[in-house]
Amino acid sequence: MRRNILITGASSGLGAEMARQFAAKGHDLALTARRTERLEALRAELTASYPQIKVAIHSLDVTDHDQVFKVFREVDAELPLDRIVVNAGLGKGAPLGTGRFDANRDTALTNFVGALAQAEAAMELFRARNAGHLVLIASISALRGFPKTVTTYAATKAGLASLGEGLRLELLGKPIKVSTIYPGYIRSEMNERVAHAPFIVDTEPGVRAMVAAIEAEKAKAYVPARPWWPLAQVMRFAPLPLLKRMI
Repeated sequence: MRRNILITGASSGLGAEMARQFAAKGHDLALTARRTERLEALRAELTASYPQIKVAIHSLDVTDHDQVFKVFREVDAELPLDRIVVNAGLGKGAPLGTGRFDANRDTALTNFVGALAQAEAAMELFRARNAGHLVLIASISALRGFPKTVTTYAATKAGLASLGEGLRLELLGKPIKVSTIYPGYIRSEMNERVAHAPFIVDTEPGVRAMVAAIEAEKAKAYVPARPWWPLAQVMRFAPLPLLKRMI
């Protein structure tokens, strides 16, 4: 059992629900986010429900790369980490060329460069002990290019998925495991304003599928498996006119 888990971006949405479900399974947790007041409320909730577990919280802006390394090392010193879930991310964006480079830049810096910093910091810890489980939360949008406001977001998640595959190739047959999770549309604060979200599921069952895939340490998982595993196979090869109708 991976006893001690760090989850970034844990103050809301999928990260907060992952914390709840891992806590229910008896894991000790380290939770990070920029909004510590939400983390404090979540810690109080979890320790009241599961008094046997430890819950540490840390303020962390994943675009402050020096802080990422500092916080990961501090957490590991107090709670030796078995699993790190790279979850922090942004969903904002705009069609390219419409005057909102700032939104696309922030999404790219958080979702890919920030995730790269987290992966570097995690792997530094895992390589030192030759053990650990790195989990990268990508998106079903990582499979193909997406239009309009999702173009940059999808590109960052595709980059993250490629990062995970490169690490798995390097670590093949070794004790350090790397999982890439591709959630479909799961209700969260990030997508509450999205007008078109096919096959969307509620937060709790959607995250339950994510947690099951993480606990199984699957290399890649499309979640929930129905309908996203079969849809992923179609999306990979669909010609652009068909893809546009699908998404």
